[in-house]
Amino acid sequence: IMGKKTLILSAASLAALSLGLVGPAFAAPANDPLPDSLTMAGITLYGTVDVGYAFQSKGVPLNGASVDPLEYQAFTTTRNFTGSQSTLAENAMEQSKIGIRWEEPTGLEGVTFIGKLETAFNPLSGELSDACKSLVENAGIGTPAAPAGQTANADSSRCGQAINGVAFAGFSSKTLGAVTIGRHNALQLDALAQYDPQALSYAFSFLGYSGFNGGSGSTQAARWDNSVRYAYANPNLRVSGQYSGGGSDTGILGKAYGVDLGFTAGALSVDATYQKIDQAVNLRSSFDDNATSSSGANLTGQSAYTANNGLAAFITNDTSFNLMGKYALTLANGTPKPDKLTLYAGYSSIKKAHGDYTSGGAEDGYLINVGIDVNAAAKYDMEWLGARYAMASGWTVSAGYYHAHQNDWTIGLGPSGTQGIGCSGAGLLCAGDFDEVSLAVDRQLTKHIDVYVGANYSKVTDGLAWGYASDQGGGGSGTSGSQPQTTVTAGFRIKL
Repeated sequence: IMGKKTLILSAASLAALSLGLVGPAFAAPANDPLPDSLTMAGITLYGTVDVGYAFQSKGVPLNGASVDPLEYQAFTTTRNFTGSQSTLAENAMEQSKIGIRWEEPTGLEGVTFIGKLETAFNPLSGELSDACKSLVENAGIGTPAAPAGQTANADSSRCGQAINGVAFAGFSSKTLGAVTIGRHNALQLDALAQYDPQALSYAFSFLGYSGFNGGSGSTQAARWDNSVRYAYANPNLRVSGQYSGGGSDTGILGKAYGVDLGFTAGALSVDATYQKIDQAVNLRSSFDDNATSSSGANLTGQSAYTANNGLAAFITNDTSFNLMGKYALTLANGTPKPDKLTLYAGYSSIKKAHGDYTSGGAEDGYLINVGIDVNAAAKYDMEWLGARYAMASGWTVSAGYYHAHQNDWTIGLGPSGTQGIGCSGAGLLCAGDFDEVSLAVDRQLTKHIDVYVGANYSKVTDGLAWGYASDQGGGGSGTSGSQPQTTVTAGFRIKL
């Protein structure tokens, strides 16, 4: 107990030190010697490095490759919490990344060539973010009942590709809209970034920590390879459409399309999105993968996991609907730049149903072994509320509440199994709930540097808590019990 108190005090001390460095509470951000942007000939270089320190009441050690280097929340399929963690942390407030974007007039009136390339990395290890590698590294280590030796691991659309973020180019017209081709974020993911009070933070937001919602139920589908997007916007109306032909070694083996419709009326902004994805790849827990050599090559030349012909996976057809809104209030406080309070709310409905599988791999060509088939669909309802108070002095306070509910669903063994194994056979398929509350405080020191501190408390119950080694009631049946977790994080960001 004394050790845990010491760890909590260490995190709190770091938070106090971080915020104590900022000077008087209402001092304006300092002058910044760096240029506002690094732009030459229409090409802009940008990037973020986010590092800090975290204490977790339950967790696992850092993994240098995982997209979420710490498992910041209780919503995870790995079920591998092994005790409290006090450790260096990264990507808590924002994914560290580097990228370029460009805008170049074409010579045609009002038409501009546009493009963007972006990749994410983990600054503590220097590795490109590679979720698939984190599953490989933890394959065959421990069991859900005795997870000793596991490090953070999870599924994601970032699997070590040279460009694991977006990569697209096209043309933009102020009157006709923009058309781009390449690798895009899902429309739903981009919309969530605008309507999440915690701005898709890994440490403080369920919507950021898990790509589940942005990918319509499959995190590998949060980014669409081989896709085309059309987007039109004026001050009051937004319309977007996106289509992907999929690919044999991407997160979407079939086809996908999505639409977004939004409007702004004064201080109110509302968007609705719909997505349908055929044959989305879902990588399962590392506990489902056998230990073996990771030698061998996939289609991109990276090492591939070869046990049972690949990582454990299942294929689903996913549909989702999101309705999100925010209301921005300008608060006069006697300064030239007023404070701003923004209120947020959102709702998502997601359905994961049977998806045919013929052949293909995960993102970056990681080989997969399809081990189950969805019989009765899995359904999820999600809601969130929150607020963000941005002060002219450089302080920002944000708070969020997130909830998700899962129904009972059933599976069959193998890519076309019809056995109908459900709650009684696999407790993870029982109905369950996830809840999270979070609070973060950020202080802008200069235009390019900020410090932050925050905490979240999250809990999974019933089916979503099935399989944890501790704090699981009901004999691990999946029909009762819970798994709570608390994370306190402090850190800083440097942004170009």
